[in-house]
Amino acid sequence: MTTFIVRRLLQLPIVLLAISLLIFGMMQFLTPTQRAAAFVKSEQQAQHLDLVIRQYNLDKGFWVQYGTWLKEVVRGNLGYSKTSHEPVLTTIRKRIPISAELALANFFPIMAFGIWMGTMAAIHRDRIIDQIVRVFAVVFWSLPTFVLGIWLLAVLYGHYKLFGIDRAPTDILVAFARGDLKAYTGFITIDGLLNGRWDVVWAGVKHLVMPVLTMTLVASAQIMRVLRSNMLDVLNSDYVRTARAKGLPERVVNLKHARRNAIIPVVTLGGLMFAFLLNGIFFAEVIFNFAGLGQWSVTSAIQLDFPAVIGMALLTGLIVSIANLAVDILYGIVDPRISFQ
Repeated sequence: MTTFIVRRLLQLPIVLLAISLLIFGMMQFLTPTQRAAAFVKSEQQAQHLDLVIRQYNLDKGFWVQYGTWLKEVVRGNLGYSKTSHEPVLTTIRKRIPISAELALANFFPIMAFGIWMGTMAAIHRDRIIDQIVRVFAVVFWSLPTFVLGIWLLAVLYGHYKLFGIDRAPTDILVAFARGDLKAYTGFITIDGLLNGRWDVVWAGVKHLVMPVLTMTLVASAQIMRVLRSNMLDVLNSDYVRTARAKGLPERVVNLKHARRNAIIPVVTLGGLMFAFLLNGIFFAEVIFNFAGLGQWSVTSAIQLDFPAVIGMALLTGLIVSIANLAVDILYGIVDPRISFQ
């Protein structure tokens, strides 16, 4: 497995290089002035785009432009975001803990709930629980995320006043900004725990409830459908019938033999889903006012903030590449029949 991981890690720069070439190729549809915005490092420099065009060879051939752009990216210059009024890389560093906390808080409930419900539906095929799961999966997978989010916001916050609509109360965020509370990870819940402040932990958890509930109901529906379908096929296979004939308990047959083999497509889906979640959960961040990567990306796209959009595209490519590597490694853990040779 070590050889496989090293080989995949060595392939990662090639994949990222191909992604960067694709992104830069798409930039060629922009005007030289718009492309120059991706090289701007400060608000003052943005006032002199003609100088930027000459400085970074944007009036020359494609490969000269690409080489100059790639050199700046490697140095950490992803441009200046007019949306956040600071360099793109600085904004990503500030906002990625917010999106990561939201992504992790969503990922585990989505996978656990989806796998459990999909397993129950397959084991009890055509019974009442299977019918409920199938209807649930169709309804919530068809339901747009923003519709469910707005409805929960109106009911739980607007009517019952149960949960807030910000990442955390203003006084807690100010305490972190001033240094009164030490920010170890950028996660409100974990940092509150490390500071010994249970009120901060509860505030963070309370403001995660609605986005987590929204995404779990919508995203777990696909997990249920995929696992149910694959598990039904596995339950009819010869080795499962052989396991039953040997007298193994039904629980062992269903969970150890059937589900372990049926879960492989879910591993792939889960890896890609985590990459999607980490890139901001766009609707959830906009609806529930989380100032993470998703909210910033939407605002940047609306304002035609090209450096921000390009920076997010590069980050997305990196996250998806790493997620695919993690999925390939998990294959061997979930299914011993898969060889890394």
